[in-house]
Amino acid sequence: MSETIAEYLVDALGGKISSEMIAFIVSMLPILELRGGLIAAKLMGIEFFKAFAICFVGNMLPIPFILLFIRKIFSFMKKIPKVEAIIDKLEARSLRKADNVRKYRLLGLLLFVGIPLPGTGAWTGALIADLLDIRIKHSLPIITAGVFIAGVIISILSYGLLGLIGF
Repeated sequence: MSETIAEYLVDALGGKISSEMIAFIVSMLPILELRGGLIAAKLMGIEFFKAFAICFVGNMLPIPFILLFIRKIFSFMKKIPKVEAIIDKLEARSLRKADNVRKYRLLGLLLFVGIPLPGTGAWTGALIADLLDIRIKHSLPIITAGVFIAGVIISILSYGLLGLIGF
């Protein structure tokens, strides 16, 4: 799914802004994050190390803000009747995914963010860390390491294996 969304954004934004900016923006988006950014960068022919740096920074940029402000934002949004149910559902879904994080704390958070599976990543990891009261001084370095690990795994797939088959 993230490949399709990344391809759509590359097509929609291509020619309007630089390839590097597209990869950066894609990496900032929830769901796509660094994984989608690296796929977009590969599609646009951005050199690997440049792409990795751009996508890593793009993915990490929103994370401190999520860790610092998500509860306040959610609290405010819950005052809006139709939005409250959406926020409650998002929190409940995140907490269902948090079992291993709850059990193993920082190692669980690292694995949750670092293993690139659907529904995992820095955005959800930051939300889970906040919901589980993991302090930012502990969660931010762990999420950063997880994003790096996920980036290495996705790089091997997108720049390594896909590069070998001519994608």
